[in-house]
Amino acid sequence: MTDHFPRAVAILIDIEGGYVNHPDDPGGETKYGISKRSYPNEDIASLTPERATAIYRRDFWDKCGAAAHDWPLAYYVFDFAVNGSMKKAVALAATQRDPEGYLWGRAAYYTSLKPKLRQAFLSGWINRLIEIRKRVNGL
Repeated sequence: MTDHFPRAVAILIDIEGGYVNHPDDPGGETKYGISKRSYPNEDIASLTPERATAIYRRDFWDKCGAAAHDWPLAYYVFDFAVNGSMKKAVALAATQRDPEGYLWGRAAYYTSLKPKLRQAFLSGWINRLIEIRKRVNGL
């Protein structure tokens, strides 16, 4: 079986980008998608791509079971575990094996969140779904 992790983490780190500290983001400081709330002992501002990669392999890729899926579903599950909810990513993968259906399931999840989060982030989340679909499919 092909190890899709190197390809997946490269896309993820590029999409997540550098350091941000959005006042409405419950995760607080974030860099490469790694948040201070989830990793209080990490120096987020100084986080390197290599350190983020190690965290993503150990705490997300392996735990969400992304390796058990073919590309692009492997990426979609991994990305949702990072950007949404590990529990929701795994549950959706158990019921939705079609990559396009999986993306629609993610969109439904995002629209179900609290109004304050939706107002601040929904358009970005939907744009992210469009962007990752393009990238993983080579469009």
